[in-house]
Amino acid sequence: MEENYQPQEYVKLEHPEWSKNATIYEVNLRQFTPEGTFKAFEGHLPRLKDMGIDIIWLMPIHPIGKKNRKGTLGSYYSVQDYYGVNPEFGNMAEFKNLVNKIHDMGMYVILDWVANHSAWDNPVVAEHPDWYIKTKEGNFMSTPWRDYDDIIDFDYSKPGLRKYMTEALKYWVEEADIDGYRCDVASFVPIEFWENARKELDAIKPVFMLAEAADRDLHKYAFDMTYSWSLWDHLHAITTKGQGVHGLTEGYLAEHVSIWPPNAYRMNFTDNHDKNSWEGTQYSNFGEGLHAAMVLMTTIDGMPMVYSGQEAGLDRSLDFFGKDPIEWKDHENAIIFKKLFDLKHKNQALWNGKWGGEMIRIKNDKMGQVIAFSREKEGDMVISITNLSKESVNTTLESKYHTGTYTELFSGKNYQIKQNESVQLKPWEYLVLVKE
Repeated sequence: MEENYQPQEYVKLEHPEWSKNATIYEVNLRQFTPEGTFKAFEGHLPRLKDMGIDIIWLMPIHPIGKKNRKGTLGSYYSVQDYYGVNPEFGNMAEFKNLVNKIHDMGMYVILDWVANHSAWDNPVVAEHPDWYIKTKEGNFMSTPWRDYDDIIDFDYSKPGLRKYMTEALKYWVEEADIDGYRCDVASFVPIEFWENARKELDAIKPVFMLAEAADRDLHKYAFDMTYSWSLWDHLHAITTKGQGVHGLTEGYLAEHVSIWPPNAYRMNFTDNHDKNSWEGTQYSNFGEGLHAAMVLMTTIDGMPMVYSGQEAGLDRSLDFFGKDPIEWKDHENAIIFKKLFDLKHKNQALWNGKWGGEMIRIKNDKMGQVIAFSREKEGDMVISITNLSKESVNTTLESKYHTGTYTELFSGKNYQIKQNESVQLKPWEYLVLVKE
């Protein structure tokens, strides 16, 4: 058959091989410890490694602008110097030491990068005022669509800005040996900038790139992973507003399986800094359905993400512009994450992108409440069954293609799945059935 009729892989970039079964953790460094420093954070690395974390994502580490600052300490995302380190956190030597320790433990580190805008008192403002968008009167401005008056927006029609920002991105890979970036509001920056930046970064070392966006086009040449925003929206509506699962299955999962590029990673989460702090009124309180949501986000296609403090049962919004340390304590969330991430590491059915197994829905007679599906790869299989409702259910699965003996992940019990298997689930109960 002619070449033009052959299926084509949409994603043209190569993911780092180490990302194939990775998990990711977002670090709010200011609030992570009373000290809020690189050095103090190092003490948490063994715990995060033991929980099953692979990628450490540090929120921006750069000096924060003072002009028009929000709150007492300001926003991480108001960058005063792209080549500097926020003295609140430490110095360059201490940052490099942290990166080395993360690498020595077999983990990787990505920096949060703010390419769309800078602080008002970034030196670039005085040196290259033409690199910024202006009002009709010629004044600097932030995006008119958001209340971010502590920052001003760049103008990416300027080639000089593109070169400057690319060189700054390369600096941290070359100088500090970081492994990639999480790119703030990535879809607000021209895609061809990111595609070129990825090419220049990969020439130094294979990097991992996460876009704060939900655009499939970004996956082709620029980004390994984007956000699954609508997954969060649907899960939050189910657990807090009593909605059925049809919005989730039809509005997210069906779309994902049908049109999302198979080798394009999506980041799955129940909390992040946007939901926890920036939009404090939307704090990610999933109530009694939290653990069901955690199980689902780890077993569906995508990379699970944990936000600072989730494993300790964080149940409040953290101050985004001031000091507000996390209270660390033992919590069942950490045990659940550890179980799930250990399974993700060793069972190829749950791996990321092309390395993992496709989601195959298992129909049942309680489709408005229960989501059941299987994933299989290289002889490994996982069946995930979740009751996303506050009612007990007794459901019959159309399981003729999934018969066999499985081990339930959390109880360790053996399950014999028969054709038309009947499963009884308590409110928000879940089963993760494993065959390896």
